[in-house]
Amino acid sequence: MIHSNDIFTIASKKEFEKIALKVFRFQFDNNIVYQEFCQLLNKNKENVKSLTEIPFLPIQFFKSHKVLSSKDVIQTTFTSSGTTGMQTSKHLVTDISLYEESYRSAFSEFYGNIEDYCVLALLPSYLDREGSSLIHMVDDLIQKSNHIDSGFYLNNYEHLLAKLMQLDAMGENVLLIGVSYALLDLVDAINKKEHSFLEAWKGLKNTIIMETGGMKGKRKEMIREELHEILCQGFGVPVIHSEYGMTELLSQAYSLGNGIFECPNWMQILIRDTEDALSYVNEGKTGGINIIDLANINSCSFIATQDLGKKYPNHSFEVLGRFDNSDIRGCNLMVI
Repeated sequence: MIHSNDIFTIASKKEFEKIALKVFRFQFDNNIVYQEFCQLLNKNKENVKSLTEIPFLPIQFFKSHKVLSSKDVIQTTFTSSGTTGMQTSKHLVTDISLYEESYRSAFSEFYGNIEDYCVLALLPSYLDREGSSLIHMVDDLIQKSNHIDSGFYLNNYEHLLAKLMQLDAMGENVLLIGVSYALLDLVDAINKKEHSFLEAWKGLKNTIIMETGGMKGKRKEMIREELHEILCQGFGVPVIHSEYGMTELLSQAYSLGNGIFECPNWMQILIRDTEDALSYVNEGKTGGINIIDLANINSCSFIATQDLGKKYPNHSFEVLGRFDNSDIRGCNLMVI
């Protein structure tokens, strides 16, 4: 039996691999979808003895199958966003406390005590629908911050800008977490202010700007460097932080600047070869991002995403974009 304490107290590379292999064996036995996928690859509990031998379930399976390793009652279902008629991912969660322990512990690891922050959230497209894991996390962080001004802000950019400036001037530690297009809209609101305001605007000194990605069809897609340059100039901050998470995960990686992400101790990534989904490339080489999220104990902890990236020393990594159809050539196992 695997307990949450085994997962969230991992302290070494050796310990991570030991628990990951234990989780693999558990999910092989208890997750029918994952077991059948492993058997297609001729993988089983006897011939998987290292991280690189573990099969990674293509993330698309969360759109077409019930990916479960537990017979417990489903407490909540997280769903991905998508346009009308588009098939969305469903992450069936039987123990919401695992998710909450994961993001609370990770936030504490990267940013310290949540009570030291005022959390302002600019996530309109996520608030417009049900089943967002990001909204669940941010709402909980807002509550845990115990700050009177923490909360969600929608399209009233003037009110949000005034609140940001007030809190920043008071020396409060502020975390503004937002979807990319809404943060760009807020920068536009700053740039449209009267000349006297812009003359006096010195930027934010005590505020962390954290983007969660996503244009949601509201703006043209742009590379990270371009997005972060616009946001840095607009808010007057030296770097932009980023959060990397998804519906199918119960953990997040964070970048404290320059788009280089780090994982909490119970999460790791591997970079697979785009021509051979079962082999891996060296550090610094571009490939598909495979994620090990041990908090996903009751669904699947081994997921092959559709993101492209590079891995660097100390398990840090960079997200470079997404696969298009041409990138998946030679990866037939990704679309079984």
